[in-house]
Amino acid sequence: MLAKEAIATPSQDWKSAILRPGILKKLSVHAVLITYTVIALFPILVILINAFKSRKAIFNDPLALPDASTFTLVGFTEVLERSTFDVFFFNSLVVTLLSLFFVLLFGAMAAWALTEYKFRGNLFIAILFAMGIMIPIRLGTVSILQLMVDLHLVNTLAALVLVYIAQGLPLAVYILSEFIRTIPKELKEAARCDNVSEYKIFFQIVLPLIRPALATVAVFTMIPIWNDLWFPLILAPSESTQTITLGVQQFIGQFVTDWNAVLSSLTLAIVPVLILYLVFSRQLIRGLTAGAVK
Repeated sequence: MLAKEAIATPSQDWKSAILRPGILKKLSVHAVLITYTVIALFPILVILINAFKSRKAIFNDPLALPDASTFTLVGFTEVLERSTFDVFFFNSLVVTLLSLFFVLLFGAMAAWALTEYKFRGNLFIAILFAMGIMIPIRLGTVSILQLMVDLHLVNTLAALVLVYIAQGLPLAVYILSEFIRTIPKELKEAARCDNVSEYKIFFQIVLPLIRPALATVAVFTMIPIWNDLWFPLILAPSESTQTITLGVQQFIGQFVTDWNAVLSSLTLAIVPVLILYLVFSRQLIRGLTAGAVK
């Protein structure tokens, strides 16, 4: 009897451990996260797999991995030979980097001013930034287009940069303001007692302390800019100013679509986003978890 009880005890402990509310909650959370990850990564995986397959193999079995008989680089060859993909990539890179730089710089400066200094109109400006988060910028497309025509900025990269700065600033100010509020006041007051200028306090003390938040804002700002099709199509549709997402459209026709070229160009467009995530992944996770705790 004792031996049987000794044998049965581990299984009972295992069942009781599984049935604990905390364990079930963790398992359910992980199941939801794994499901969401699979759903999010599945389209990307399909694009990467079929970019290296022949057109016939894509339609025969789109979920099969490329093998010796189906593997081909004809899609990448067509993209590089039939289009000015290097121009598209350069335009997207310039627009994204410039927009990202100014969003982070102006966003951090605005967040510092709104949280550190009390002045007339402080609340009004904060409400305007909050409205920028709630109201989609695409609702003002007609007015934006008219403004760019009046400024003679149509078919220029500057038009896209200005629009993306305005698009990314509200969220950047909101996120960075929450992080700047957590910086101890004693640290800033000690710097002021040592006659440190406000510029040095901002650039040498505040910015290094909010690097996780800056990385979070950078990722959330870059992806919509890099993948945007709306504003490049309206503000910069000329061949010399087209971005990657707009350049891909030339391979999609009314009657015939070159899926090898489309999938290959999308694969090349995904690479910078993956590199950015790999570079900023640690800072991004730190920023998200810190924001959750705060």
